[in-house]
Amino acid sequence: MKTEARLEALSVFLKTKRARLHPHMVGLPPGSRRRTPGLRREEVAQLAGVSTTWYTWLEQGRDIKVSASVLDAIAAALQLNADERKYLYDLALEAGAHPLPAPAEQAIISPSLQKIVQELHYCPAIISDRRCHIVGWNEAAAHVFMDFAELPHEQRNMIELLFTKKEFKSLAVNWEHFVKGFLAIFRAYYGQYVTDPWYAQFIQNMSQTYGEFNELWNQSEVSSAPEVLIEFRHAKAGKMLFDLTSLQVQGSVDLRCSIYTPNAQTSTESKLQKLMEGN
Repeated sequence: MKTEARLEALSVFLKTKRARLHPHMVGLPPGSRRRTPGLRREEVAQLAGVSTTWYTWLEQGRDIKVSASVLDAIAAALQLNADERKYLYDLALEAGAHPLPAPAEQAIISPSLQKIVQELHYCPAIISDRRCHIVGWNEAAAHVFMDFAELPHEQRNMIELLFTKKEFKSLAVNWEHFVKGFLAIFRAYYGQYVTDPWYAQFIQNMSQTYGEFNELWNQSEVSSAPEVLIEFRHAKAGKMLFDLTSLQVQGSVDLRCSIYTPNAQTSTESKLQKLMEGN
């Protein structure tokens, strides 16, 4: 089952990335009678210097032997970026068989990390694990997003909250763009830990429950640490602009610290200060 999940994820990813490319983007003539968008399988094979049969088997998710050099050629043909290439290699070379952290380790935050986050007085910061489960936050994050302490521990998954909580849907001016950033991070984790059955179950549950999730997830965007400018419309503070920086925490547990820094060209920091002081 673990191999099935990995190969299915590989198949979906290759099909999605092939569909987004058009002949003129790779120096090929447009041709005729294209029944589906994007390149044909034989065109990807031609660009990568492999046989059409072999590439077809790879895209179909067959359990075939793959080398790093051939994956390099496939990645170049599909014009993948660095994060997408890593995702491809994780799936195709079975790098997804990472040892999983012990359950007891997943929610532990060191006192030093907790202090760092709390010292970011006017920079909302959230610590999440490899499943995008929120395990830590500071006071600024509680004011801008919501007080996660009010939620039961099992309901603190950031991906699920984006679709279930009206606070998040009304907060981000471009909600879809906001969500796609988190889903891109989530997919990067999925590539590393695809053998963990939790991911397949979570994705299935979200797809069946939320049509918007299914649509955005199927776009197959991948990013290990997007740095973006995000505009919020806070119910009390009004317009706020933040620069998002995502940091990987080194250690035995795979943790990420997402820091929302008030944009220096705006009055966001002063608005946040007044919000936290209750003015």
